[in-house]
Amino acid sequence: MTMTPMMYYFLLSLALILSFKFLVRRTRAKNLPPCPPSLPIIGNLHYMKPPLHRSLLGLAQKYGPIFSLWFGSRFVVVITSPTLVQECFTKHDIVLANRPRFLTGKYLFYNYSSMGSSPYGDHWRNLRRIITIDVLSTHRLNSFFEIRREETMRVIQKLVRETCKGFTQVQLRPRLTEMSFNNMMRMISGKRYYGDDSDVTDAEEAKQFREIITEIMSLLGANNKGDFLPLLRWFDFDGLEKRLKSISTRADAFLQGLVDDHRSGKHKANSMIEHLLTMQQSQPEYYSDHIIKGLIQGMLLAGTDTTAVTIEWAIASLLNHPEILKKAKDEIDNCVGQDRLVDESDLPNLSYLQNIIYETLRLFSPAPLLLPHYSSDQCTIGGFTIPRDTIVLINAWAIQRDPETWSDAKCFKPERFEKEGEAIKLIPFGLGRRACPGIGLAHRSMGLTLALLIQCFEWKRPTDEEIDMRENKGVAMPKLIPLEAICKARPIIQNLCSD
Repeated sequence: MTMTPMMYYFLLSLALILSFKFLVRRTRAKNLPPCPPSLPIIGNLHYMKPPLHRSLLGLAQKYGPIFSLWFGSRFVVVITSPTLVQECFTKHDIVLANRPRFLTGKYLFYNYSSMGSSPYGDHWRNLRRIITIDVLSTHRLNSFFEIRREETMRVIQKLVRETCKGFTQVQLRPRLTEMSFNNMMRMISGKRYYGDDSDVTDAEEAKQFREIITEIMSLLGANNKGDFLPLLRWFDFDGLEKRLKSISTRADAFLQGLVDDHRSGKHKANSMIEHLLTMQQSQPEYYSDHIIKGLIQGMLLAGTDTTAVTIEWAIASLLNHPEILKKAKDEIDNCVGQDRLVDESDLPNLSYLQNIIYETLRLFSPAPLLLPHYSSDQCTIGGFTIPRDTIVLINAWAIQRDPETWSDAKCFKPERFEKEGEAIKLIPFGLGRRACPGIGLAHRSMGLTLALLIQCFEWKRPTDEEIDMRENKGVAMPKLIPLEAICKARPIIQNLCSD
């Protein structure tokens, strides 16, 4: 399409105006963190190469543990220091307890009303209370124990059938993803979505919603240029808003269908939706359909891919370190024995297994940049001025690999967590008021699944070469090359299955 002269001059004038505003903002602020040279209009966006956490670490090595960037017209501060992170969430926790208003929050998260996207205030505090007391309390998690165990055992039993005759090559990620999705959906709605005996007759429905989740995950974080370049947003050159509206309509239809099914009595189960609808009857202003759908969506996004990806990283790491795998297996055999399988109640006694999970989260954090924070007022961090309305990014991936904080920082060494207080330095679930409330559920799910995979199978690499540990782009930081492993059922699970 040929651009008319009028449109050309309009866009040129607009670019000059935006560049002037950009320069005025930069000269007005004093004592800002160091910043790389920037270009008109786009600022420092040309530095942003995927994976973003590595690009930002490269800049930190040049400009220091706290530096600033211009993402188009929006000011961003990146922190790559454990000391400065502690300063953020002790001295300035309330100031940084907001989220930037990205397009995803408008279209996908019910106009910034879900817990992950809403600004700090009474509404957010109420959502946090609902999550911690009504949805993810210890009592509620205990009541869903059988669901988690059943879904994990389905994966184990299927692997047993495939590997009972000897070592067989398997791919874990699809199995773990389906397990995590079924886990969450059964807790949320009381029905399974994957498997031969799933409650959903139309498998296409499950497939479509999994695709929606994948699309949403690809759009989260500070990845969308339309959030930083008003010109793109006004004209929607890249079709982002159109895409967001489409995903939003499809996701909302699915979530509303779940709520309506329960309201009509089609599904009676000990589910989170059932509980929230009961609360809706007594407090309709707090438990509206929008709030319930936002809570469901948040749990599915936070608890599906992240759990599956972390377990895959853990198994891959163990395959590259067979001596650590043997030590974990010996611990389980000694603590649990040979006549029964690991239970969730065993997890507190499996300290080495827990250390393996800690070390996996340290090296392969499922949210390498955490979720962005947003300053509601001016504050000072590391001696630098952080203006109001600044996006603050915490490079957890870099902080958890900092050689000044961790010895042999790039090595997979679960033994490091035998030292008291080491686990406190981890930040994979965030810090402060906005820390992830699902940490308890995550550790239960990861711990039980990893323990059973170790207890029930012998594992080997397909070749003598080490597993490729490069990461792919995406909020959950999946492996670039999905894990291929060889395994066979151990006698303990073969005997129990035959019984």
